[in-house]
Formats: sequence, structure tokens, C-alpha cells
Amino acid sequence: MSHHSFPIFDLGAFEAAGDDEKKRLGAEVDRICRSTGFLAIANHGVANAVIAEVWKKTQTFFDLSSEVKQKAKTLYPGYPYGYLGPGTEALAKSRNVDTPPDLKESFNGGPLSVPSGMTDPEALGFCYAATIWPEGPEGFAEAWKAYYRAMEDLAARIMRVFAAALGLDEHFFDSYVDAPISALRALNYPEQHVPPQPGQLRAGAHTDYGSLTILLPQPGSKGLEIIAPDGNWTPVPPVEGAFVINIGDLMALWTNDRWVSTVHRVVNPPPEEGGMQRRQSLAFFHQPNWFAEIACLPSCLKEGEEPKYARVLSGPYLMGKFKSTVTAKAG
Repeated sequence: MSHHSFPIFDLGAFEAAGDDEKKRLGAEVDRICRSTGFLAIANHGVANAVIAEVWKKTQTFFDLSSEVKQKAKTLYPGYPYGYLGPGTEALAKSRNVDTPPDLKESFNGGPLSVPSGMTDPEALGFCYAATIWPEGPEGFAEAWKAYYRAMEDLAARIMRVFAAALGLDEHFFDSYVDAPISALRALNYPEQHVPPQPGQLRAGAHTDYGSLTILLPQPGSKGLEIIAPDGNWTPVPPVEGAFVINIGDLMALWTNDRWVSTVHRVVNPPPEEGGMQRRQSLAFFHQPNWFAEIACLPSCLKEGEEPKYARVLSGPYLMGKFKSTVTAKAG
């Protein structure tokens, strides 16, 4: 761990460590996840060329005219993949908070293949729905898929860190995430030319729904905030060469709230701090297998204590959450 104000975890060092050192490092991650649920992952092994190419292609896509981008729009309100233009989503609605639409646009893609034997109609119609690829820029889909595969691999490795942090066998979660229904979002927060409406943010306050999120914010960008243990909103800075990780609702469910699914948002910084400037990020939402049953881990339940949450299936839980965030203007 680093003494940086934001905790930085060396993934490569963990993977090269012996059993005792892994336990020690796991205990550090457990402490962080009990407190904020946010940390940075350095020495992650994702090729710089893969990152650079997806940055280049997504920025070029967002630079296209609205008319061109709309050719890759989602098929209907609630359809998970493709382009979502400004004014189509309000993330705070997932927490039953009514706000104006978020000040962002996004391109979204799902799993690159369907597991053999998958016949569930809801899974096939939602998580395994086709990604609506844009006509350009050339090479967009290839760059996107390469980054998606890298994130799938990285997420599986981080889940092994989480298993160690919970005192479990390092491969405990492997069978839950061997056919994940994860989604990748490229987010663009356009330059703002008029002040936002009252209560309008770039991304409203929300928690993420799955196991963990791997965020790559634009270098030097501002606006991402979390609710710290003291109850105050606290900025999360980009860490050069690292991914920002936060745990989601299903990890909180698995751990009976031992770990925190931290509420976070993207605000408009003051104009003197570049608040009106464009901001971009890439967010990979790791989600366990569609049929993975998420229930409180026995090791996270004290004697005589009852689980706080009913067990859920990963896919239907995600589907319900996602649909609650989409406004009537989506599509």
C-alpha cells in the first residue's frame, strides 16, 4: 500500500507474493473495503497500447456529430447497449432520488460471447443482447473488444485479492465469475456552455450494482466524489498509471455490509477549476454470472446474527437496477 492520500494497491506484488504476504496484503484490502470501498490498482499488467487505443477510438467517436452517433443508439428505452445521448439517464433514480437527467453521454457494450447452453430469455434479451456498434471510427469495435477482454481478466484477478481479503481460498469466487455479464461504458461529459439545472450533476449519486467497477478516469480530471466515513463528500483523484476500483452492491450483500458499496457521484467542479470542461472516463462494471446466487458469506455473519439481505440472482438483480435509471427519453 502507498502512503498516498488515496490507497494504492500493487496487484503484481500480491500475485508474486507467498501465502503469508498475501494474507497481510489481503488484510489491508479488507480494511479499505470496510472504510470506503475505493482504492487504486497499480502494476496491473494491462498493456498501455490497449488502453491508448480505446481512449483514441472512444474520443474520436464522441467527437462525431450527434446525427452520426445516433445511428448507434440503443434500440429502445431500457436496451442496455449502444449509444445513449445526453439527457437519457439519471443515476440517482436507482436510489429513488428524483433529479434532472445527468450531464453525460455514453457508449455501452456487453459480453463478447454467449455461454453455451444459455437459454434464459431474460438473459439473452438483456445482458447478452447485441451491442449496437457505430459505423466509425475505423477499428472502434476491435479496440473496444481488446480493452473489454483485458478488463475481464483484471476483474477476475481482483476478485482473487478480494477472496484473500475475506480470509477465503484465493479461487473462491472463480466459479461465480467464469461467465460474467459485465458491461463496459465509455462516458463523455461534454463541455458545458450553460449552468446546470438545480440538482443536476454529471452523474447523480449512486452505488454500482455488481461485484466491482474498474474505472479509468481521464488523466488530471476532477469531479468524482465519494461519501467518506465522516459523511462528507470527498474527491477521488485520478492516479497515474492505475485504475480506480470500487466495490458494488453485490459485494456488500456477500459480506453483509462488512464491505461498503460506497455512494459516489460526478459533480461539476467550480468554473475556476475547469468545471465546465469536457471530461471522459471508461468504466467496466464487473457482474457475476447471470445465475450466480449471491448470499451472505458464513464468514461475514456473526454468531446469532441474521443476513441483512435476501439472496439474489446476479442477472435479475442487475436488470432491475438498470431499468430504474433510464428516463422516458432514452433511445
